[in-house]
Amino acid sequence: MAVARLMCMAARTAPKGRGRDNLATMLLSEQDMKPLITEMERLYTETSAGVFKRDAETLQQVPAILLLGTKIEQLGLTGCGFCGFADCDENRAQNGICAFNTGDLGIALGSAVSVAADHRVDTRILFSAGRAALNLKLLGPEVRVAYGIPLSVSAKNPFFDRKK
Repeated sequence: MAVARLMCMAARTAPKGRGRDNLATMLLSEQDMKPLITEMERLYTETSAGVFKRDAETLQQVPAILLLGTKIEQLGLTGCGFCGFADCDENRAQNGICAFNTGDLGIALGSAVSVAADHRVDTRILFSAGRAALNLKLLGPEVRVAYGIPLSVSAKNPFFDRKK
């Protein structure tokens, strides 16, 4: 859990576009993960996407998961268009997602997992856990993109040699 807290610090202090902090973090211990696992199992039943079942089973083997997500705030950069819209006003009108927010989230994820690696804690970035966390609004209703990073300290990395 000490490494998980350091991972949160690394994510929080990662560089962000225009210095705007739209990051949301949450650390769930083994006893707090059950609703997340249940939602991942439900998503598997609903979609038949095996990734939800596989990752839900993996989460039952780990002591903690760090959830990282981003709120969406268009940054008002003139001439950007990275999001696929003409400008921030069009992005906002179409309920789009700012490319800088998701880029910042990616940098935060990389910073967090690098801390885990420095401490020899096994991790894996899971979109499936992020999807379930969004459905449950664990990071708040304004967070629209999220990922989960489960942590493991064991003789064998549970995130390696996984099927589908």
